[in-house]
Amino acid sequence: MSALAKTASAPAYFSVWDLHAYYGESYIVQGVSFNVHEGEILALLGRNGAGKTSTLRAIARLDEPMATKGEVWLDHQHLHTMSSHEAAVAGMALVPEDRRIIPGLTVEENLQLAQIVEPVGWSLERIYDLFPRLGERRKQEGVTLSGGEQQMLAIARALARDIKVLLLDEPYEGLAPVIVDEIEKTLNIIKEQGITTVIVEQNAIRALELADRAVILDTGQVVFDGTAQEVLENETLRAEYLAI
Repeated sequence: MSALAKTASAPAYFSVWDLHAYYGESYIVQGVSFNVHEGEILALLGRNGAGKTSTLRAIARLDEPMATKGEVWLDHQHLHTMSSHEAAVAGMALVPEDRRIIPGLTVEENLQLAQIVEPVGWSLERIYDLFPRLGERRKQEGVTLSGGEQQMLAIARALARDIKVLLLDEPYEGLAPVIVDEIEKTLNIIKEQGITTVIVEQNAIRALELADRAVILDTGQVVFDGTAQEVLENETLRAEYLAI
């Protein structure tokens, strides 16, 4: 029986327990653990090379070429025994830094492709209500959108599935502040729907202002787990681990 299953001390909706990840002989994620409650936004922060993206990939079960061990629980389901496809069906969605918009497909076709396999999430009409720009450009090839619009499409494509946890890797990268504002408004709406979000972001202040809680990594280990406000108010902590 797992450590989480043995106790009643893991009431969180989404739990990562003693997660490790390796690329060959490189030991990247070194025993990361944290809990996130349903509908919370967690900022996963740290300097470059701290293991943030590898942690997201390990959570999403994207093992190749990475080897992992540890436990990931989502709404009482043990994702750590699943393939990446099975974890996605269980409600896990990763929006990677490069967004992975499919060339040759329109905005609408990118969204429709996400709904080929059950369970289906938000309808196209609901997605276009949330992202009016995508509705206006539904017949445009996805890769020809602006960076901000591509980020919206990547998030919308995740919502087209029936997701419970949204993992975002550097969603603000290369975006103008006004577009970041739009993305953050969207993430707050998603939060109101009960979807849990984990955001990895180099713009730590913006992420902390959005998030409920924060976990800071340093060389693959958790060095802080608390509220986002605690980090915003602790200049020493920010300087030591975030260089801000």
